[in-house]
Amino acid sequence: MKKDLISIKHLSLKEIADIFALTDSLKKNPGKYSHGLEGKTLALIFEKPSNRTYVSFNVGIFQLGGNSIYLGPDHIKLGVRESIKDVAKTLSRYVNGIVLRTFAHKNVLDMAKYAAVPVINGLSDFSHPCQALADIYTMKEKFNKVKGRTLAFIGDGNNVCNSLVFICSKLGINIKIATPKGYEPDLQVISESKKIARANGSEVLMFNKPQKAALAADVLYTDVWASMGQEKEALKRKKAFAEFQINERILKSADKNCLVMHCLPAHRGEEITDEVIDSDNSVIFDEAENRMHVEKAILLKLMGENK
Repeated sequence: MKKDLISIKHLSLKEIADIFALTDSLKKNPGKYSHGLEGKTLALIFEKPSNRTYVSFNVGIFQLGGNSIYLGPDHIKLGVRESIKDVAKTLSRYVNGIVLRTFAHKNVLDMAKYAAVPVINGLSDFSHPCQALADIYTMKEKFNKVKGRTLAFIGDGNNVCNSLVFICSKLGINIKIATPKGYEPDLQVISESKKIARANGSEVLMFNKPQKAALAADVLYTDVWASMGQEKEALKRKKAFAEFQINERILKSADKNCLVMHCLPAHRGEEITDEVIDSDNSVIFDEAENRMHVEKAILLKLMGENK
């Protein structure tokens, strides 16, 4: 039976641990897996621009002995020129896996419903599971144990925030979220994750003041204030988020050895300053590199012979 990666919500603790263990092995001994997906093809359907997702999946499957085919916005015109159902059924005859980077989360759900091959959510407006897995894997590399640590997410309660809330609550990591009023993460995500967190001895806390979230945090995390598709709101959001910048003042509120994270691309001087992004606390580019290693583990888990 095929397995998809649509949201962190659907991953068990064991599945997360297995992905992290395989990522460790891939980083230590990449040559061992150089034929892991030999002869396999991955379709990359991208309705949104991309740097890390595009390059990491391309390079990742190449390093595993497979290949990829890119299908951009003008190749398919998903749901316009051709229905998602027909695209999914057709591609399933050609390829061994599909990565979809899209706007509406329903597009990922529909692709997974009709595809006979594994579907990976490369980003939707609701969820960014590959990013969150790479983020927490990076935390694990730096701290060894993540249970009981505190991650402060400061900024927009977006898809990345939703995914971090899910994974932190599952792994017993405290997550403190600071957003302006009206920009909180999905309320259903918060409600479900609070129950999961309680069972794992951690908390999901909400604030409207960044200093409160940052206080004694082990990780400071932020993202752009206006994501792709929100360009018309950029000016309004810039005003709303003006106090939610991760700068040296916020950094001093956190633990002195805290990690600074950002999923990138960063708008330097807006949600984060140059001094912080380039500081010794920053693991932003380790985090970006780990996107590829974690995604290689996901590809092997979903598309490999011994999945």
